[in-house]
Amino acid sequence: MTQLVNKINDTDRETSVNSSASCPSCGHQIKTRHKGGIGSLPGLPAGVKFDPTDQELLQHLEGKVVGGDAHNLHPLIDEFIPTIQWEQGICYTHPHKLPGVRKDGLVRHFFHRPSKAYTTGTRKRRKVEAEEAEGEGETRWHKTGKTRAVQVEGRVKGYKKILVLYTNYGKQKKAEKTNWIMHQYHLGSCEEEKDGEIVVSKVFYQTQPRQCGNSLLQRESISLNNPNPNPNPNPLVDFYNPSFISFESCDQNRSPTNSHHLIPQFGVHAGSSLIS
Repeated sequence: MTQLVNKINDTDRETSVNSSASCPSCGHQIKTRHKGGIGSLPGLPAGVKFDPTDQELLQHLEGKVVGGDAHNLHPLIDEFIPTIQWEQGICYTHPHKLPGVRKDGLVRHFFHRPSKAYTTGTRKRRKVEAEEAEGEGETRWHKTGKTRAVQVEGRVKGYKKILVLYTNYGKQKKAEKTNWIMHQYHLGSCEEEKDGEIVVSKVFYQTQPRQCGNSLLQRESISLNNPNPNPNPNPLVDFYNPSFISFESCDQNRSPTNSHHLIPQFGVHAGSSLIS
C-alpha cells in the first residue's frame, strides 16, 4: 500500500511538472502547477508588468463574464483585476479609497457593475457619496470625449469610455477638474453598457499633466506649419497616457518597500493553472 501511495504521489508530481504555460511573445515554456496562488510564488523578475491593451482587457472581461472557461479566463486574473462587490460599483467611493489605488501614476484594474443613478432611465451613477468626497460641493465622474469602439480582427468587441473626476460640482460653483482618470470597458455592440452587467475599468492618478499640454502645443505648431497635417485619430491619448503599472502583491507579509512586479499576458495550456 505504501508503495502504491508513493507511486501515485510521484505521478501527481510528474503531471504537475509537465504542465506548462507559454509566453505568447517568445514561446518560452514555463512550468506550472495546479495548486497555490500568487502569494505562493517566490517572486517575479524586475520589469515584469501587467499592462494589457484595450483588446486584452476585453478578453479578460469576456472570460470573467463567461465564467470558468480555461481558454478565456487566466487562473491568476483575479489577482490582477479584483472584483468590486459593492452594489454601487466604483463610482460610489472616492478612487483613492479603492484597493491599492494611490497618487503614484500607476494603474489599478477592477471588475465591477455600474449602477443606475435613478430607478427609471438609463443614466449611470457617477456621483461620489458625500462622506467619501473631498472638498466642498459634489464630487462626480464626468465622461469626456466620445465612447469609442474597441475592435478585434475588424469587428467591434466592445466599447471604451474615458472619465475624469471633478470636485465642487454645483449650480453656484465652478467644477474643478482633478487628475483622477478612469477608463471603463464593456462588451457588446451597443455604446452603453446594459444594466447590471460586469465591466472592467482601470483607475489612475495622472502625475504628469504638463507633458500633455506640451504634446498639444507641439501638435498645434506642426499643424500651423504644415498645410496638410495628418490628424491624430486618437487626440485623447496624449491626455490619458498612464505610466506602466506595477502590481501590489497580495502577500501581506512582504515589506511595502519591495519592488512591485507584474505577470505578463501568458497563454495557459489546458490542464495547467499556476506558475511555479
